[in-house]
Amino acid sequence: MTPRNITGTLLASPLLLVLLLAFVAPVLLMVPLSLHPYEPGTGISAGWTLANYTSIVTDEYYREVVVRTLVLGFGVTAICLLLGYPLAYYIANAGPRMRLTLTMLVIFPMLLNLVVRSFGWIALLANRGLLNNLLMDIGLIERPIKMMFNLFGLLVGMSHIFLPFMVLMLVPAIQAISKDVQAAAYTLAASRLRVFWSITLPMSAPGILSGSILVFVLTISALVTPRMLGGPTYKVMATLIYDDFLQTLDWPAGAAMSFALTALTLVVIGVSGRVLKRWGGHA
Repeated sequence: MTPRNITGTLLASPLLLVLLLAFVAPVLLMVPLSLHPYEPGTGISAGWTLANYTSIVTDEYYREVVVRTLVLGFGVTAICLLLGYPLAYYIANAGPRMRLTLTMLVIFPMLLNLVVRSFGWIALLANRGLLNNLLMDIGLIERPIKMMFNLFGLLVGMSHIFLPFMVLMLVPAIQAISKDVQAAAYTLAASRLRVFWSITLPMSAPGILSGSILVFVLTISALVTPRMLGGPTYKVMATLIYDDFLQTLDWPAGAAMSFALTALTLVVIGVSGRVLKRWGGHA
């Protein structure tokens, strides 16, 4: 190692030590915990078992929760991408003053408390909420539509919460596209749609992949909004982990589910990285 590298390592070592003690050590302590059996009424028992992991695959309830979490993650990511890309495209191509104004409007909802925003959706989507009351008042429905404690409520609420993250990741990627390339395409009589499909969209692939990964990871690991809009019955992996640790006190099952959630996240990030390399190679 060069003296500069050694100096950089020494300067970073206190931070690395803090990261190891604050993040890595607690995770490592949960590894043996996840391998202990749990007996209701008696607590964590001595011995070792893989039952906490195998039940995630073999138990129908756990499989349903895992599939529900993945559907929610991919659904919210798709909605945020479909809604966020046109907005990001407009912001990236707007004038400096308009771009600043629109960016502030995108950031503003993130300044509001997450619980407050979730309560706002409860007021809108409840059986006697504003939306159901409006639909019944104008005669479109005769009885309330169930919009909460199901996938629909979570998709709506979490897409609203994580949409700004997608937009903020897409805007720099679209801005980085050279205007000369687009101008050359127009010179060759390419239509706006052809330029967008063949140039703008592929060249903004890093922003699309980065925003999608960020929104997906935030969605499947979110706790507050799924707890409030999903209720006690419509559980995802994050709420199930919370219940295992703090409600049923089944810490081994909660630890195993936590590692399963981490594994899903790493798989999605790895696959996304491969997709980005291939897409970038074809762009």
